[in-house]
Amino acid sequence: MKMEEIVQKKLRLIFKDDSILFDKSRFAGGLTNYNYIMNIKGAEYVIRQPGGMTNQMIDRKIEKANNHLASELGLNSECIYFDEISGIKISAYIKNSKCVAQADPYHPSNLSAVSSLMKEIHSSPKHFPNSFNWKTELNKYEKIVKELKGDFFFDYAVLKKDLQDFEEKNIKNTLSLPCHNDTVPENFIIDDTGRAYLIDWEYSGMNDPSWDVAGYILESKLTEESIQYFVLDYYGQLPTSDEVLKIKCNMLAQDLLWTVWALIRHYNGDDFLDYCLFRYERFRKNIQAITEYPSYSIADMVKFR
Repeated sequence: MKMEEIVQKKLRLIFKDDSILFDKSRFAGGLTNYNYIMNIKGAEYVIRQPGGMTNQMIDRKIEKANNHLASELGLNSECIYFDEISGIKISAYIKNSKCVAQADPYHPSNLSAVSSLMKEIHSSPKHFPNSFNWKTELNKYEKIVKELKGDFFFDYAVLKKDLQDFEEKNIKNTLSLPCHNDTVPENFIIDDTGRAYLIDWEYSGMNDPSWDVAGYILESKLTEESIQYFVLDYYGQLPTSDEVLKIKCNMLAQDLLWTVWALIRHYNGDDFLDYCLFRYERFRKNIQAITEYPSYSIADMVKFR
C-alpha cells in the first residue's frame, strides 16, 4: 500500500468518516516529511506524510516521546494523532500563523523569538530519553547509503577526517542539554498574537546547545549583522572563543551530516541531488578554509561562494 493510501486510511479511521480524501493541494512544506493542511469537519489540521527512508533514519518512538515533552513545555503545536509505526502525524493547524522563513528570518523580533524558544528548550528540567550525536548519526546514514549501493564524493573520507581532527583539536567542553537539532527557520512558527512555536521534533535529543544555534544561522543564511544580534540575544553577551569554535564546528558537521542524509534520499529515488551538492560544496569550501585560517568567520561560513 502506498504511503498516500495509508495516510488516507488513517484519516478515515481517526475522524470516523469513510468519505475523507487525503487532500495534498495545500502543501505546508517539509524536507524529511511532507506536510499538508486539510480542513476536516470545519477544523484545519496539518497532516504529515513521512518521506522516503525516514523510518530507517528516525526512531519514531523516541520522536513521539520528545514531541509530547515539547508540548508539555508549551513550545509545540497541539498533536492530535501520532503513529509511531508509520510516522504519520496529525497536528492542529496554528491559525493566522507564518513560519519564520516566510515572516523574515533576519528581523530582530523574529531572531529574539527564535532565541527565546531555544533557551526554553535548552533550560528544560525535563530531559529527553535519547542523545543526538552527529558522528553516531553520520555512521548510521553512511551504512544506509552503502545498503542502497550508493557512492560518496571522491574526497569524502579525507574531508570527513579533517572535520573530526578539527573537532578533536578545538572542542574540549561540550554540554548535554535538551535540543531540537533541526532548527531550520521553517520549524519556528509565529501566530498573529506574536506567540512563537517550535515544531517537528524528529531529530530532538540531548546535545550541546551550540548545535541549535549553528543550525539556525546556517539554515537561515544569516548576515553578519543578524548573526551578531542573534548570538548576543541567545548568550546574553558576546560568545566566548570556545562557544564560537563550537558553532563553527557544528556548522561544518551539519553540512556533512545533511549531505549524507540527502544522499540517502537521492539513492532512494527522491529529488535531492541539488540539495546534496549544495551542502557538500559548502562543507568542502568551509573545512578547507577553516583548516588554513582558524579565524575564518561564522558569516563567511554561511556563504556558498
